[in-house]
Amino acid sequence: MSQAFDVVVIGAGPGGYIAAIRAAQLGFKVACIDEWKNASGGPAPGGTCTNVGCIPSKALLQSSEHFEHANHHFADHGISTGKVTMDVAKMIGRKDTVVKQNNDGILYLFKKNKVTFFHGRGSFVKAVEGGYEIQVSGAKDELITGRQVVVATGSNARALPGVPFDEVNVLSNDGALRIGAVPKKLALIGSGVIGLEMGSVWRRLGADVTILEGLPTFLGAVDEQIAKEAKKAFDKQGLKIELGVKVGEIKSTKKGVSVAYTNAKGEAQTLEADKLIVSIGRVPNTIGLNAEAVGLQLDERGAIVVDDECRTSLRGVWAVGDVVRGPMLAHKAEEEGVAVAERIAGQHGHVNFNTIPWVIYTSPEIAWVGETEQQLKARGAAYKAGSFPFLANGRARALGDTTGMVKFLADAKTDEILGVHIVGPMASELIAEAVVAMEFKASAEDIARICHAHPSLSEATKEAALAVDKRTLNF
Repeated sequence: MSQAFDVVVIGAGPGGYIAAIRAAQLGFKVACIDEWKNASGGPAPGGTCTNVGCIPSKALLQSSEHFEHANHHFADHGISTGKVTMDVAKMIGRKDTVVKQNNDGILYLFKKNKVTFFHGRGSFVKAVEGGYEIQVSGAKDELITGRQVVVATGSNARALPGVPFDEVNVLSNDGALRIGAVPKKLALIGSGVIGLEMGSVWRRLGADVTILEGLPTFLGAVDEQIAKEAKKAFDKQGLKIELGVKVGEIKSTKKGVSVAYTNAKGEAQTLEADKLIVSIGRVPNTIGLNAEAVGLQLDERGAIVVDDECRTSLRGVWAVGDVVRGPMLAHKAEEEGVAVAERIAGQHGHVNFNTIPWVIYTSPEIAWVGETEQQLKARGAAYKAGSFPFLANGRARALGDTTGMVKFLADAKTDEILGVHIVGPMASELIAEAVVAMEFKASAEDIARICHAHPSLSEATKEAALAVDKRTLNF
């Protein structure tokens, strides 16, 4: 006889494991199914984010940043190191350790919150009285039933048509995190988050990096002024970014990869590289879910169709994270996971899509929340703008990192903050203040009137808020 649960969560990525834990906290009997495996075949919950995304990429970014500082910036501080070398295998090993620590942490949280974990692939079998029957396919096949089901199966890397990932020469984000030696020449297709972060890692370690981008503008979703500032920094670092290209034939051989493309001027070009990373977006992962067995509705992209509250076309079935509409961000998935668990409990879970922060962990970091200046112009909004450069910030000078700025956009009449955009040191941390402010409908004046510690990078946030009213104090 199959085990029965109040809530069954399929997928233990950020949306899934958080939904499972919150549901258990609310008193439900909860199961969570996930098939990720570690190197020894054991369970590795955490999804793409923990295993081949957010966490390992940040580990490599940190290692490569230390290497760059040792090679190029320590001397400014009076530190002599001699010749600095990078042990790539050890760097990858450290990354793997960080990943395992996060995997183990999630398994501990399941145990702590009495969530029953099943290691295997979860798929629908049929609707049964009062819920759904779910097949767990793994080392041990099992049938379980759930009164409520939350699908959190995430997303997969999108491949170029006719160019499958071999994870040797043509790499997805997974292969990009497992390169065993610094390539002399590295090519990337796509200048989004993954392309810029992975390009930055290997550029710092000595690779000649070229990024090919099909769009004519750089980081089109980012505030234009911020994107231009970031592009200047990347150009100065030696990260080569070609915009407006049209990629043609890609050939992979034992020696490497050849990419034929047409540049923005219409000229035929060929890029020879040791490795090619393809980062052209991600697609919802519903492979093996057996959605058709229960009539679960998918859209033309393969995403699960949900309403504003993450309800699917089936009563008692919910979906969150990358497998549904909206930005493919781990923290968005987490918020949806919490909200769905609370809705199942009859509470009023809420996710404000207007205050979801975005971050690109390059150097300089790029972070933003709310609307961009081009979006405000497009909708004809009356707004005020104010910015403050890190060049005029005392803490940034002491750090030796004065690239970038903080930019505020506020309603011209009410002064309510409409968007905050940062390029510069620790932007990923600084953006949190803006998220809190916007969530509470704060005005630029509110931030300008709050005392910020001195010296701190956060003073640039205060000064940018002051700049909205044209009264900065330090610039």
